[in-house]
Amino acid sequence: MSRPQCSRCLRPVTHCLCALIPSLDSRTRVLLLQHPSEVNHALNTARLAALGLNNAQLVVGEVFEDLPTLLNPPGYQARLLFPSDDAQPLQSYVPGEQLLLLVVPDGTWRKARKLLHLNPMLAALPRVTLAGDAVSRYRLRKAPGPGALSTIEAIAQALQVLEAPTSFEPLLRPFDALIEGQIAAMGAAVFEKNHG
Repeated sequence: MSRPQCSRCLRPVTHCLCALIPSLDSRTRVLLLQHPSEVNHALNTARLAALGLNNAQLVVGEVFEDLPTLLNPPGYQARLLFPSDDAQPLQSYVPGEQLLLLVVPDGTWRKARKLLHLNPMLAALPRVTLAGDAVSRYRLRKAPGPGALSTIEAIAQALQVLEAPTSFEPLLRPFDALIEGQIAAMGAAVFEKNHG
């Protein structure tokens, strides 16, 4: 028998994160394209990001038929937040610069690459990247290296760079609580043994 679930954050009602989810405004529009395998993932940080940002949209799928419309909201230029050799480092907006539609694929690296492969228009977008030295706050999984962040961490850092000095730290509150809850559930000794 499954536990009752919050219809907004999709967490068990007993572990609902809605009270921690902010309502943040951003000049940047964020489009999260989530692989279907991530929808029921325990963390689902893309959903938390979409709920916490007023100018964000979450779309689930593998092939996005309405991609031409999604990638062209009036007044925005689309950029794909995804590493590549030709990706440009994100920088703060300069006055008069056109606003960005930050397109963020959500899934494992393999699933995110699949989304790009199945959606050539997505793969063709100019790419932007974050500074590679960020360390993930997700202490339950060993990151493949510096700069390997969860979706919500990558979005918060990107917005922090683009819209400095505005702080997007509140976006990470439900993520931090989720991690702390998982550590508490496994117990300090198990956490130290496996992740300390």
